[in-house]
Amino acid sequence: MEHLHNGFTLELCPGAFPLSTDSVALSGFVSLPKKAAVLDLGSGCGTLGLLLCARFPQCTVTGVELEESAHAMALHNAQVNGLTDRLTSICADLTAIPSLVAPGSYTCCISNPPYFAAGPQSKAHPTARQEVHCTLEDVFRSAGWALRYGGDFYLVHRPERFAEACSCASRHGMEVKKVCLLRHKPHDPISLTLLSCRKGGKPGLNWEEMCLFREDGTPTDDYRRLYHL
Repeated sequence: MEHLHNGFTLELCPGAFPLSTDSVALSGFVSLPKKAAVLDLGSGCGTLGLLLCARFPQCTVTGVELEESAHAMALHNAQVNGLTDRLTSICADLTAIPSLVAPGSYTCCISNPPYFAAGPQSKAHPTARQEVHCTLEDVFRSAGWALRYGGDFYLVHRPERFAEACSCASRHGMEVKKVCLLRHKPHDPISLTLLSCRKGGKPGLNWEEMCLFREDGTPTDDYRRLYHL
């Protein structure tokens, strides 16, 4: 069991990824208006939804998750944290979003999708990190459908797929408005890229950087902010 901000707890399915830097960083990167309706694409056990409910007390989050066990755990996490009125899950393929929700239904979409394209090289990566059931294009297509005009899509991904993500955003009516490059130590290579894309947004890009640890291994202010220390 993981203990989160505001006293919430997160339970995971056996074999599921533990609470990770990518989920914590993405939840800290998100900015929401009051009473935002959020759609979490590929929501797993509800990790991102719980993190956002802890940060934004008036938001509601709907997760879409293909795996039945993870979907059931997300519903369990909502119940034990007293969030059944704010956090829910749909057991479905995210590529079926047009048949699940009306277009423009959500203020915000978020996703921590599989990082690695399916293929021979994907055998080295766990299934949850392979694009077996959906591609990056699928994720952007679903976000573009679900988002209202002016709504934001927040994504975490590998830096080597940044250009691909920008192309996907453009094809589905979104403009990349903010990018955060995350590294673990000052001289480390970038390990994660966080993107904020606006549906119908005008050109204009802001860059940020985030570093979690100093060279001596002590946590930075960025780390303390993300983990509420």
